[in-house]
Amino acid sequence: MKKFENYTSNLRILEQAYYEQLDNEFIISGIIDKFSIQFELGWKMLKTLLTYEGSKIASTVSPRSIIKESYAVYPFFDGSLWLEMLKDRNDMSHIYDGNAARNLVQKILKKYIPQFTELEHELKNYYGDTLNTL
Repeated sequence: MKKFENYTSNLRILEQAYYEQLDNEFIISGIIDKFSIQFELGWKMLKTLLTYEGSKIASTVSPRSIIKESYAVYPFFDGSLWLEMLKDRNDMSHIYDGNAARNLVQKILKKYIPQFTELEHELKNYYGDTLNTL
């Protein structure tokens, strides 16, 4: 599935954030931007998978609905953390304070990247080779 490939490809780039100088505002901004892209790729990939599963909710364009449905369908999906990511993603446009941006980057590094990686592994286990055919 192309969306899964894009998700994993972007995740490999986002994971490079662990090796960056976090005192550089340009780097901080780049990490936040990559997080936003990763989140978008994630919920849209989940939407495609829910469509495959026959979910009627998958026809919606609301990330919140897709996240809630994913929580109902996939026993390994952390819906509350994804809703937290959605809130942070939505609030990003209001981050003017350097400290708030640095705090968000710490959340991305400590909570969100591990969650993206866990979802990747769980979906591989759940779907196996089917992921390549969707």
